[in-house]
Amino acid sequence: MLHIRTFFVVIVSILLSACFHSLQAQILNTKLQVTVRDDSGNLVEGASIRLFTSEEDYNKEQNQVGKTIRTDEKGRASFDTLEPKIYYIIVEKGDMDNSDGGTKTEALTPKRINKITIIIS
Repeated sequence: MLHIRTFFVVIVSILLSACFHSLQAQILNTKLQVTVRDDSGNLVEGASIRLFTSEEDYNKEQNQVGKTIRTDEKGRASFDTLEPKIYYIIVEKGDMDNSDGGTKTEALTPKRINKITIIIS
């Protein structure tokens, strides 16, 4: 009976440790949450967002970071596991985009959820 109890404690400890490390890895990632609004301030659902690491890549629309992500019903989209650096952003929906400004982030803070709002018109 003692061996079964010891075995159970070891298994539970291993599982809790694995869960903790998984949760810690998710929390410690550098993330970017983008909220998209139109020029009237309304949230924009279904806008496509693309990230680039250099102004040259942004201008040429090449070497995109990850995949294109669309905003949800709250006008939000999140990019996970990013490097803590500056990103250039292209946001588009229909004939609206952010070419009038708001195309560059500040350097992302490491191990945080960084937030930015982009206005498209």
